Amino acid sequence: MKRCIVILIVVFILFSGCSKAKEEAAAEKTYELNYAVFFPATHLQAHAAESWAKEVEERSGGRIKITMFHGGTLSNAAQTYEAVVSGVADIGMSVFAYTRGRFPLLEGLDLPVGYPDGLTATRAANEMVKKYEPEELSDVHVLYLHAHGPGILASKKSVNSVKEMASMKIRATGLSAKIVTALGGTPVSMSQGDTYEALQKGVVDATFCPIETLKGWKQGEVIDYVVDTKAIGYTTAMFSVMNKDAWNSLPEDLQQIINEVSDEWIDRHGEAWDQSDREGEDFVKELGKDFIALPESEQSALVAAMEPIYAEYIQTTEEKGLPGEAFLNDLLAMLK
Repeated sequence: MKRCIVILIVVFILFSGCSKAKEEAAAEKTYELNYAVFFPATHLQAHAAESWAKEVEERSGGRIKITMFHGGTLSNAAQTYEAVVSGVADIGMSVFAYTRGRFPLLEGLDLPVGYPDGLTATRAANEMVKKYEPEELSDVHVLYLHAHGPGILASKKSVNSVKEMASMKIRATGLSAKIVTALGGTPVSMSQGDTYEALQKGVVDATFCPIETLKGWKQGEVIDYVVDTKAIGYTTAMFSVMNKDAWNSLPEDLQQIINEVSDEWIDRHGEAWDQSDREGEDFVKELGKDFIALPESEQSALVAAMEPIYAEYIQTTEEKGLPGEAFLNDLLAMLK
């Protein structure tokens, strides 16, 4: 009996020693991660991502090292999510809408629900993901989401009513194209890089965009009016996610650090979008462009025109067995 007890004690000591050795090895190990960001290195949003990485490195005492790959150099924007899933990228930031149909429930985040600013849109996106835990994000570890400020109408023509929009050719892609159609206008799809010349030459009369675009892409130089359409302010939700194997390889204390920094960066990144919008607005004002505030009756008409877009989203998600109506109602209630 005594011999068995001795053997058990020896085994326990050996096991404890091995566990302690593993813990010490994990504490000394450096984890090297790469981060694919589709924004160019000069963009304010790339700066926000880089500051997140530096904060993680600092709080981890250098145990985590993150190498940034800006401007699609590791993975192009449309493939970034799958690059994270497959492990090509350990961490990735891009736009949900770049892979239409891949995130059917989360497409609700981009609907024209009247976002007042980027911080509100960013907070709402994160709260909705935490509440609904969508299956479409189950193959990654979500760090945080962020979203730009409300899309406005930047126009070469003075626009004072919804009726006037019906005769216009408006640069719009994806969801914003549906908004133009709902308003009776003609959507014209093109990249941001082609929009400046299209406005300059009159190929289009206006563009739907967050106001920061008017500085970032210099489009403020070739428009004359900024029409406040925040009543139907849409956003573009973006993700920062991590490969699951990479996440699971980290010890618990490092996972906690990453989650804590990510929670803090929800507001940091939302505020970065608002800073971009302020800079865009200042840029347009310096150029002497006119700002048009629509009367309340026209704002109500804008909102009413969006009902078919809401209905289409609800129908599409319900056909997939997803709670689209509840998701939209929660989002609208949150914004109120």
